[in-house]
Amino acid sequence: MKEIVEKFRPLFYPRGVVVTGVSQHPGKFGTVAYHNLIACGYQGELFPINREGVESFGRATYKSIAEIPKGRADLVFLCTPAAVNEELLRECAKTGVRAAFVASAGYGEAEDGAEMEKRLVALGRELGIAIAGPNGQGLISTSVSMCAQIVAPYPPPGPISVVSQSGNLASSFMSYGSLTGVGMSKAISCGNSAMLQLSDYLEYYGEDPDTAVSLAYLEGVGDGRRFAEVARAHTAKKPLVVVRGGVTSAGKRAASSHTGALASDDRIFSGVCRQMGITRTETIEEAYEAAAAFATQPLPRGPRTLIFTVAGGWGVLTSDACVNAGLELIPLPEDLKAKIDTMVPARWSRNNPIDLAGGETRDTIPEVLELMAAHPDVDAIVYLGIGIQASQAQMFRRGPFWPDHGLERIGTFHESQDRRYALAAAEASTKHGKPILIASDLAYTGASYANTGPAGVRESGRVTSPSGHRAIRTLARMVAYSRFRARVRSNEH
Repeated sequence: MKEIVEKFRPLFYPRGVVVTGVSQHPGKFGTVAYHNLIACGYQGELFPINREGVESFGRATYKSIAEIPKGRADLVFLCTPAAVNEELLRECAKTGVRAAFVASAGYGEAEDGAEMEKRLVALGRELGIAIAGPNGQGLISTSVSMCAQIVAPYPPPGPISVVSQSGNLASSFMSYGSLTGVGMSKAISCGNSAMLQLSDYLEYYGEDPDTAVSLAYLEGVGDGRRFAEVARAHTAKKPLVVVRGGVTSAGKRAASSHTGALASDDRIFSGVCRQMGITRTETIEEAYEAAAAFATQPLPRGPRTLIFTVAGGWGVLTSDACVNAGLELIPLPEDLKAKIDTMVPARWSRNNPIDLAGGETRDTIPEVLELMAAHPDVDAIVYLGIGIQASQAQMFRRGPFWPDHGLERIGTFHESQDRRYALAAAEASTKHGKPILIASDLAYTGASYANTGPAGVRESGRVTSPSGHRAIRTLARMVAYSRFRARVRSNEH
């Protein structure tokens, strides 16, 4: 453990960062990376390199790496042409740099770059410098406020760590973190993975105390046996969520030109995922939602599911999704039915899904959430439609009669109630150690006015799925991983 953690310390926790290719031109990659490090508040020292020594963002630069005091920088971010990078690495090694992120392209993904990439790796080994990339977009490490990237975004701190063979898709994961508030500890676009392979990052994340869940996009696996071994060790401790591109013939051609990746047979890869407990999704958004749920919700003990809905149609569709996903849509327990009978009028559904049919009063929904989560025959709950009353409150606010005619009183009540329901769901989930996944299209459609339902879910540190189908697919993945972990524990004993 200590060896792998120490190996990656200069990359993710550097004392100082050298940035090459910095200038006064705001469109140059080196300048952008330098700006982002400053703007996001990097906690270490910065050493911008400009051959003429001109200022950048009103700050002095260094004409050469030789001017940098020894022992002050651990990481170099290379944005210079591939032809000069080997010389720059030699200079960096003399100052004590032990890790390099190579943003430069023109290596293994290009027709004439394979030999240059081999030399880069050989030089890194000779100098004792761990090389990330080349042909990568950058990396972040939120615990040291480091955004060493040639593009946005920079997500909030959080328990998810990302490794991606696509820079744009690394950005997509981080954008979802920014959207929902469940952010990242680390993220890296590993580019061609010439030296540090995707498996190396996963091995590190598996041991990293700041990482609760790993999230990966990959197009190819260089050493399949090592990937399987690393994944198995990782999933025995923490969830690993993977999206794979290049599974069709067209996708394979695109992957080859994108990162130079060689894609293995997808049927074999799917089998490895099942055997090693990897959570595989088809899309980026579902991968993020799965990772966020793993990071913020208790694992379900089994598949027994209750659906709690504020409207009938959502419950019907989500029931179908629940059965199709292999979850158990259990009959509503008789004692739970009897208790709810005392709380609402007789028109409620009296079945699973639980639809109160508008009969709830001020405290009913938090009380029902508590009853469901406390019940021993229930493993998980999907709560549908939060924010619908806050949506009407927003229409009141936009109309011509606000705040008169009692609209302000009822509108602010609805807004406070939807926030309360979100917090009550998280409280019941944590108290009883059961996942309560919340789904509402208002996660997106209500974002423009910060609908208090999804906003309350964000406040509680969790994510609102945009539909019942998405929440069910996430829950099914959680159940599958929970079963895998149970088998691991059984084999250990």
